[in-house]
Parts: sequence; structure tokens; C-alpha cells
Amino acid sequence: MAVIYEVTVCVPAALADDYLHWLRTHIDQMLALPGFEEAALEALLADLADGECGWCVRYRLRDRRALDDYLREHAPRMRADGLARFGDRLRASRRVLEPLQR
Repeated sequence: MAVIYEVTVCVPAALADDYLHWLRTHIDQMLALPGFEEAALEALLADLADGECGWCVRYRLRDRRALDDYLREHAPRMRADGLARFGDRLRASRRVLEPLQR
């Protein structure tokens, strides 16, 4: 069964353009990994601190095993690039969701 891996990131508004440019490339790199099927990029409209911009990326993966493989094999490297570029100027949260039938 497919899973959704959701990543929400906020950065100071002064970094917004640079971060969004990097994020779009990062999403393409994520979609090239095994098990990633699609991604949706959304701008946050609430839950932002003053002077922040934020985005939510929802990745759809083939199944939980694909997510577990990503977390074990690829996540440290993929996360390190963003941290190297933006460091403690960004805050991120992640969660895993299971799609349900209506």
C-alpha cells in the first residue's frame, strides 16, 4: 500500500527564493530514487512565524518498504545537502501518512 512522506519546511523570508530554487531541484532528485512515484509542492499559508516562508512537499511512495529503504539508504545524504546550504536557518518537520479510501 502506498504511503505519503510529508516534509514541511520554514525559512526566513530573506532566504525564500534561494530555498525554493534549491527545493525544486531537491524534489527532482527525490523522485529519481527507487519507490518515489510523485510529489506535490504546496506553499504554507498558516503556522508561520513572523518573517518566515514555508512549503510542504508530499511525496507518494510505492509502499512502506520503499520509505524504510529511503530512510536507511538515502535520507542522511539528501538531508545533509539542505543542512549544508541553509543550516539552522531552516526548520523542518516530517510525518508519514497512509492514504485511505473515502
